[in-house]
Amino acid sequence: MIHLSQKLKIQKPKIPTQLTPFDYNEREDSYINMALISDCSISQEEVEKVRFEEVVFRNVTFLDGSFRFVQLTDVIFERCDLSNVDFTDGIIHRVEFRDCKLLGLNLADAALRNVLFENCNLNMGSFGYADLKEMRFENCSLRSADFYETKFNKLGFKECDLEDVNFTGTTLKGVDLSTCKFNHLNLSLDSVAGCVVSADQAIGFARLLGLEIKE
Repeated sequence: MIHLSQKLKIQKPKIPTQLTPFDYNEREDSYINMALISDCSISQEEVEKVRFEEVVFRNVTFLDGSFRFVQLTDVIFERCDLSNVDFTDGIIHRVEFRDCKLLGLNLADAALRNVLFENCNLNMGSFGYADLKEMRFENCSLRSADFYETKFNKLGFKECDLEDVNFTGTTLKGVDLSTCKFNHLNLSLDSVAGCVVSADQAIGFARLLGLEIKE
């Protein structure tokens, strides 16, 4: 049997071979493209509808940032800290987050397409009411993350920590959780139909839903 997570192919960001080093703190408009932003801090930025296209962020720390309605297209974040950054209502397409600290990252009501999170800490991240399509989480910690009433389509989790994740109001049909670890999830009975789990996880799911397992 081939699970969805094995078949799922994510379009990679289209990044030019040559990027121009760019100091974000000296930006003059809301559109930035073909740029390398590295080894810096972006502090207390509060903007709306800023656009990044064909941009690489490397070793960048965002401090108390709000980027509502952000548009990210063909963007890579490498070893960045976006803890508690506000990306609500954003449009995010062909984007990769690699080895990033994303504690409390807020992606509520955002639309994400062809997005990869790899080796990231997304504990307490918010995806409530977001629309996620063709996305993958690999080797990520998502403890206490919120996926309340989130729309999933072609979503993969591989070897992630999903302890205490909230899937309330979210349908997990076709989502493969078999390589992930968790003792407790927040979900409802109608959420789990069609979800792919391991044999050990199936017992845990039964207990979560109030069934008594007779040894």
